[in-house]
Amino acid sequence: MRASRGFTLLELLMVMSIIALATVGVSFALRDNGGVKLRREGERLAVLLESARAQSRASGTAVRWRSTERGFVFEGLPTLRMPDQWLLAGTRTTGPATLWLGPEPIISAQQVWIVNEAYPNRAIRVATDGVRAFTVESLQ
Repeated sequence: MRASRGFTLLELLMVMSIIALATVGVSFALRDNGGVKLRREGERLAVLLESARAQSRASGTAVRWRSTERGFVFEGLPTLRMPDQWLLAGTRTTGPATLWLGPEPIISAQQVWIVNEAYPNRAIRVATDGVRAFTVESLQ
């Protein structure tokens, strides 16, 4: 008698179910719950604020950032045209949404909270202590 070759139907079903469970686990682990997208908005805003702050110091003019219904605006920038909309639809700020960016090298401690209506349990804080650059903090 020859030994049988191949797999039984039960062995194949077991392997397929293990692969299916692993796929489900990986898909849940990789799914974005808004944290990455909202953090990207915060990092982009921090870079824009630092850029406007540097231009304010270089030109000697006062620059103010404020939130609007459609996005945000930099007021007082003499030459540079800055972006004025969020990347992610539904993004807005909460609380006081006005930041003074200069022209003094040391500004007051300031912060702005960014939220998105699609991710109601997420918030991003973009803040500076007045000396260091704006930083991003994710808060659940």
